[in-house]
Formats: sequence, structure tokens, C-alpha cells
Amino acid sequence: MSKELIISPRSDRVREKLAEASAWSAYAAELRKMLGAVIEKSGADLLEVGGLLVSEPLPEEHRGLRNGAEVRPPQAIGLAEGMAAGRGPYCQLAAPGRLQIESGWDGAVHLYTTPALAADLAGLHGEGVTFHWRDATPEPIEVSDPVDAVADAGFWARVAGVSERLTLICERWAYGAQGCRWFRVTPENTAEVARLLRPRSLVCVAIEPELNPRSELLQDDFTAFVAPLPHGELTHRNYPGGADTLSEVTNGGLSLMLADATLGDWCAVVPDTDGVARGQWETPGE
Repeated sequence: MSKELIISPRSDRVREKLAEASAWSAYAAELRKMLGAVIEKSGADLLEVGGLLVSEPLPEEHRGLRNGAEVRPPQAIGLAEGMAAGRGPYCQLAAPGRLQIESGWDGAVHLYTTPALAADLAGLHGEGVTFHWRDATPEPIEVSDPVDAVADAGFWARVAGVSERLTLICERWAYGAQGCRWFRVTPENTAEVARLLRPRSLVCVAIEPELNPRSELLQDDFTAFVAPLPHGELTHRNYPGGADTLSEVTNGGLSLMLADATLGDWCAVVPDTDGVARGQWETPGE
């Protein structure tokens, strides 16, 4: 794929205000039409989700979204429109070798295609949209210190072996404040927790972590929990970038804290159903 098509709002007001602009609905309708035409001409029946970023709880129509999930064109178009509107969730949508869709700035959507598909799309036009073609390829995902271990049967056997002690599991299934789940595992529920985790997620294990609230944790990313910690999935809140005061955390009913930087000692990637770990994650704390 060596051609890039950038679809943008023609209106300055729409570019500035996005979904708050009165003309947004007209732009969104044209955008959906254009995306539908591009996907149809590409011959893509399904598009694969990658690079998922979730800053808000997923809406019902996107429940179960994850990296590696394959979505049909109507859902892909809805995702692209949400990204253009600034709502998210954000991701790349790809039909490998034929088409890749990404969000841009100011309501724009970027589509990477082949020269043949670009020639087939040359006649696209619309009243409320602008089109800009250029020679470009999607930027590859660069991970400087990738997690290579696989969360396979051997990994979970080792987790079960230490789970009589206080053992916490963090599943990072997407980037962003809402992109992770936490579990307390025991010898009895380790296998069940393993079955719950999404393929391509990053899994980190914390054994007997220090959880006492401390002011020195406030300067960096941390996660806070409700005490006592039950077995199974945990109520928690992520604090990307830290917090100003301890009372900001504890007044919300959270009384335990764990620095995210401590999670890099034991991590692995959940494999796909064929046993291959395709998720790309940087080692936490690096």
C-alpha cells in the first residue's frame, strides 16, 4: 500500500468543533458514504482491529472490541466516524495488503490503499468533504523493548504455583485509561481467569506487591484499588500521569495503590487461538 487518501471536512467550523458543529451530521453522512464506497471497492468483507486505544468505557455497539477482532464494514464505518468525531475508541482498521483506515486531526480520516485501488477511487467527490491524495505508507508500530513471552499453559502453571500468595494479574487489552482489567488469582481460579483474557492482551503478574498508599507514588502512573481485595476481577481506577494528593484517591473509596512501573518483571502476551502471540507491547516501566 503506497497511496494515502485524506478525507477532511470542507468547513472550518466542522474542523474546529467536530461533532459540536451544526454541520457535523452532514459531513458524517458523507464520510460514511465515502468509507462505504472505499471498503466495497477494496473487496474487504472484514477489517482487523489493531492499535486499540480506549479512554472511555466502550459503548454497547462496540462491546467486546479488542485487538485482532475482525469487524464487518458497518461497524468499521461507525468506528471511523467516532474517531473523526473525537469520541473514540481509536484504532487502525485493516484489510491486509489492500486497505488501512486511521484517524487524523480535525475530523480527518486517513486511508492507505494500493495504486490500483487509488486509481479506481479517483472519481470520488462530495460537497462537504475534501480529498487529498499523496504517496505514503502506514507507519509501522515500533516497540523498542517488546514483550516476547507467551501466556501459554506453562505460563499459567507458573502463575498457579505462586497464587497461594497474594497475586494480582493485570490484563492490558488496549491502550488508554479504560483498556485494562485486574484480577486476584488463587489456586482455584487461575484457570478461569486465564480463559477470560482476550487474545493479544498484555498480561503482567504482581506477587505480594506493596499496596500501601504513599505520596511518592503520586508523581507517576499508578492504579488504585478498593480494599479488601476479593478473589476474581477487581474494582480499580487507573491514574495515568499520577494524582495531586492522596486524598484525591482515598476520598473516592480507593485505599490501595500500585505503581504501574513495577509491572515489568513478569509479563507475557496472550496468544491467538492458533497459539501464536501477535500482540505487540512494550515492557512496562521501560
